[in-house]
Amino acid sequence: MRNQDVNKRTARRGSNVVTIRDVARHAGVSPMTVSRVVNGESNVREPTRAKVAASIKALNYSPNLAARSLASADALKIGLLYSNPSAAYLSEFLVGCLEQSSQSGCQLLIEKCDGPKSEQAAIEKLLAAGADGVILPPPLCDSETAQKALIGSGAPVVAVATGREREDLPAVRIDDFEAARAMTRHLLSLGHRDIAFIKGNPNQTASAERERGFDAAMAEAGAQVAKGHVVQGYFTYRSGLDAAEALLKKGARPSAIFASNDDMAAATVAVAHRMGLDVPRDLTVAGFDDTALATTVWPNLTTVRQPIGEMARAAVVLLIEQIRRKRGGQPPEVAHKLLKYTLVKRDSTAAHTG
Repeated sequence: MRNQDVNKRTARRGSNVVTIRDVARHAGVSPMTVSRVVNGESNVREPTRAKVAASIKALNYSPNLAARSLASADALKIGLLYSNPSAAYLSEFLVGCLEQSSQSGCQLLIEKCDGPKSEQAAIEKLLAAGADGVILPPPLCDSETAQKALIGSGAPVVAVATGREREDLPAVRIDDFEAARAMTRHLLSLGHRDIAFIKGNPNQTASAERERGFDAAMAEAGAQVAKGHVVQGYFTYRSGLDAAEALLKKGARPSAIFASNDDMAAATVAVAHRMGLDVPRDLTVAGFDDTALATTVWPNLTTVRQPIGEMARAAVVLLIEQIRRKRGGQPPEVAHKLLKYTLVKRDSTAAHTG
């Protein structure tokens, strides 16, 4: 039935817009697996490769359309520089970039950097490979080193998920302040007054905006944030474990914890379970991002949905526009695209009964 439904959807839209996600659903694999098969990578089992190939044929997916357009002198090369501790976030972002690049007839060049010291070298490698412009997802969207190097090179650049807009840098983002305030208001509406907060990495402006949104909602409600109930995290699962342990080992533990991303929220749920606490009866937990991890853990996380894939696709489109303006001799246009967030209510939150 699932394959029949995919066939019907793609038939209605037309075979020229079949995406990697459609093939993945049809084959029952992840989009990244389809990408590996399309790119001829060896780390795919033969039965899986055959299944993906059959789905590509059945859906009339044409991954080579972009490749054919790359043969022209006008072909665009989009650079993606990444360094993100959240595998769930990164996977969704990469798939969005791959899909939009393929549909736009662009080549996507991907380069990883392992820290501030390697940023310059990674950027030089991308530019040497012919990248016409570069996308900077978090945390690199807030890296002064990366921004200065790219702007200095004259290459168009688009930042994604930065907390605040810059006059000299095109960006795609959500309103992190309002999103965090909305989630905190939701927790307050459930009767929670003693709410703890796990901060994101201080090297990202979005972290400060989310904390500011939390503080604003608590202040509006006249709710005091208890001493020690704002703990530093770094957007990693490990940092979420440490933060949750610090919050829950105290005698006066909070009734709710709002973590700045899903990785840290999932870690909080794990710590609560280990301590014999029921989520959400004994502890309400909320996250941020709505990555695949949010519906993998039990109970499923209440979270803020940041449209990561849509943001990635919008960044590719925005960067293409910047590159074409440069090629046409037009002055750069600093555009900012603000996408909508969504409050997603699931089973990790409940009314306070204390």
